[in-house]
Amino acid sequence: MNSPLPEPSRGIAAAAPAPRRLGPPVVALLLLALVLAAPLALGGFGVSLMNDMGISALVALGLVLLTGVGGATSFGQAAFVGIGAYATAWLSTAGGCSPWLGLPFALALTGVAACVIGLLTLRLGGHFLPLSTIAWGLSIPLIFGNMDALGRYSGMANLPALHLGTLSLGNPRAMYYLIWACVAFALWFSHNLLRSRPGRAIRGLRGGSVLLASVGADAFAVRLGLFVVAALFAGLAGWLYTYANRFVSPSPFDLRAGIEYLLMAILGGVGYLSGALVGSGLVLLLKDLLQDLLPLLSGRAGQLDAVVFSALFIALLHYARGGAMSFVARGLRRWRAPRPAPLPVEQAPVLPRRAQPARGEALLEVQGVSKRFGGLLAVDAVSFEVRAGEIVGLIGPNGAGKSTMFNLLTGVLPKSAGRVRLLGRDITALSQRRIARMGVARTFQHVKLRPAMSLLDNVALGTHARTRGGLLAAGLRLDRAQERQALREAAWQLRRVGLGGREHERAGTLPLGTQRVLEIARALAADPLLLVLDEPAAGLRRQERVALGELLRRLRDEGVTILIVEHDMDFVMRLVDRLVVMNFGSRLLEGTPAQVRADASVQAAYLGSADTAGTDAPRAPATP
Repeated sequence: MNSPLPEPSRGIAAAAPAPRRLGPPVVALLLLALVLAAPLALGGFGVSLMNDMGISALVALGLVLLTGVGGATSFGQAAFVGIGAYATAWLSTAGGCSPWLGLPFALALTGVAACVIGLLTLRLGGHFLPLSTIAWGLSIPLIFGNMDALGRYSGMANLPALHLGTLSLGNPRAMYYLIWACVAFALWFSHNLLRSRPGRAIRGLRGGSVLLASVGADAFAVRLGLFVVAALFAGLAGWLYTYANRFVSPSPFDLRAGIEYLLMAILGGVGYLSGALVGSGLVLLLKDLLQDLLPLLSGRAGQLDAVVFSALFIALLHYARGGAMSFVARGLRRWRAPRPAPLPVEQAPVLPRRAQPARGEALLEVQGVSKRFGGLLAVDAVSFEVRAGEIVGLIGPNGAGKSTMFNLLTGVLPKSAGRVRLLGRDITALSQRRIARMGVARTFQHVKLRPAMSLLDNVALGTHARTRGGLLAAGLRLDRAQERQALREAAWQLRRVGLGGREHERAGTLPLGTQRVLEIARALAADPLLLVLDEPAAGLRRQERVALGELLRRLRDEGVTILIVEHDMDFVMRLVDRLVVMNFGSRLLEGTPAQVRADASVQAAYLGSADTAGTDAPRAPATP
């Protein structure tokens, strides 16, 4: 077995010094002082309004994570607020239990409900998922209103107050500090979550399930976990609502309230955690203002405020999808460029690496693999093998079945017939995610990166299968040691492919050639047995193709085994050790580049005739 590759000994370059400014600790202390002093400056109505803002901000924060980051739109979060509120209210009255025992009970019931609803609805795609959230957003408040044990539509009144020892939290000023302590915790938890292993997977959800499966992550499990976290924030808000008002009824948890919470997230900015605070404040202040102004214009103020909010929602979708915080962030960027975060990871232990097979050992064995799409035979009984430590090219004219073969090998598509073995183990029927976890890493014909994420985070996503840790550990920062390991691995892979020192650049700002190299770095971060590259030179300029070829040869010399599909014949002929030629879904020839170059059947497949024998090489088709 080959020994693991040594890492470069030189340290990670330090970030360039930036002008002195208020650091995060100073800003946090200023905000803390402001929150603590607010009840001293506000009257009773102002404190109650701030309490409502804090409770609403918890729900909106869950929507920022679920909709803004995860891409799943929900109109039914108010129902989860109602589940949390009614659960603790029922336990306090019917069970006679302490309101503090109602908190874990409310969270547990909300989490179970979210799991059940998520299992039933989160596999729905397109517009069907938002429609399903409307369905349960309508039905759950109806259940509350038709249960005798919950007071039906009259609700449950005279609920006990919260107490901390002998201190009563029955008045708004006392509840204020508890509510905003919960908001601060939720913000801290969310910030930690997004900067972690599961957080990178959450941010990768918008890239599609194929992207996440290629790094060994289960997109449905990630989405379900995020859905439950958002619901738990809403359940916590429901618990706080119960003891801030000491009364619950179905109307505050209906579909209209769910739409209002979504409006808060959008108005504040679904791409920003702080947008939950800004959005809840803006919406509640606007509601209060409308309650004062609309009665002066019409006797039907209750109907008019719905019209105003509907118009505001439509205007936001047209003109300000980024919300209020997008304008703030744009102004801050103009005022001063953000300072890159340091990389204090050089002393972190190296992530464990899998043992690599000895050079020349049979790594991948493909035996009679076929794929039918209805009556079309796209791949017809193709067989070949890849040995450890070599670069094998899979070539053929357009429509030959190369990309289909790649998708069959990596588990994206199920096979109609045949067998595939990786180091002797049958992987024919395994899913893409399990094949990736076994050591097959890939890139894509159309680059799949998360453009808003940094180069470092994009590559660290590749370590997903090599690390452990769930949502709770990430949110509570219990995974710090492992996170440093993942970031060290990502930083090393960036240096390995020539992108060292650019860790904090956004992937979306890179040219296509550099993005393809970044995808290779992400695949290498998985510590693969086999690196599968789907047309890595497509769209690259000559100089970029030369640099890519040098990189791949260097990786082969380091012991990386590579299987490559490529249309650029000059590029692939100079790069690979062996070639497998496909035509019309079948294997036409397997051999060295010299053998393939001289074969008349290959020339006929590419050029349409066999009378070109003796030319230097087959030429690529006119349209790659």
